[in-house]
Amino acid sequence: MSTKSAFVPLRSAPVVRRCADNPILAPHQVPYGPAMVFNAGVAKYEGRYVMVFRNDYGDALTERVDPASTTNLGLAFSKDGIHWDVQPKPCWQWHDEEVVRVYDPRLTVMEGKAYLCFAVDTRHGVRGGIASTEDFETFDIHSLSTPDNRNMVLFPEKVNDRYVRLERPMPVYGRGGRDRFDIWLSSSPDLADWGQSALVLGVEDVRFANDKIGPGAPPVRTKHGWLTTFHAVDIDPQRGKNGWEASWTKRYSAGIMLLDADDPSRIVGLYREPLLAPEAPYETDGGFRNDVIFPGGMILEDDGEVKIYYGSADTVECLATAHVDDLVQLCLQGGKLDRQGGG
Repeated sequence: MSTKSAFVPLRSAPVVRRCADNPILAPHQVPYGPAMVFNAGVAKYEGRYVMVFRNDYGDALTERVDPASTTNLGLAFSKDGIHWDVQPKPCWQWHDEEVVRVYDPRLTVMEGKAYLCFAVDTRHGVRGGIASTEDFETFDIHSLSTPDNRNMVLFPEKVNDRYVRLERPMPVYGRGGRDRFDIWLSSSPDLADWGQSALVLGVEDVRFANDKIGPGAPPVRTKHGWLTTFHAVDIDPQRGKNGWEASWTKRYSAGIMLLDADDPSRIVGLYREPLLAPEAPYETDGGFRNDVIFPGGMILEDDGEVKIYYGSADTVECLATAHVDDLVQLCLQGGKLDRQGGG
């Protein structure tokens, strides 16, 4: 059982509806035996939905993680975005003397290819990478950042003839020797060389975060600009044992913002409250790390429905939906974020 927090309760936005079939992907549906499946990237590609999800290994009954079996990435396809055909083996697991594991995939479809952003733990720090694939069997790596950087998401089209990504550098020294991580934007002429970096959103700008923030799902284009989610973390020491670990004091929620179409480093609308906060039982109890919502996929359908895919309690994958007009209105009502000298 989780120890409930004394921190200020959070509520999800009323325009968002959780899927009645949640969780839409759980460990028992995966044939090769992970203990947790979560933080998936989801996109529409070649006429069907595709999901690349994170597998972690352990024993839910004894609440132990297996350090000998590191993370890998699973693959599933769907006709409706809700019911999934999980493939019989992982689609990618990268090991060498330097690389420890690849995890937290995000999917973007662009120019006829599927692009995979991912985090990679190495023996010399956390790096963010971008790869592409046409068959989800072979992956061509285009870039790997220097440490420490992660949570990268790639825009689905060029902006001003440059590729654009959101990212979350991890400057411990520069931010007071602790978690105070923010969302940045960088661009590239070729997916390999990245620069022209600018701060997009600081953790101090998010009232439901007291620890760190980071990108969520890859943005989708609307007539008002780029709509994109982010994750926000608050810490409360009173949470205590809130999952498998001896103490899990963090809570992850999802936020949403609207970025300028031509200059996506500018926020033209920021919803000031959580889009999704941990409330459902599969988000708050019985997981590896309870009170966690981590958005990783967003699809804008032709009828205006937005599918938001998110990892729940670091254990299962879930789905919520809303209409694009309602989400845009939330952001516009929250107003612009005017940053002076933000880079």
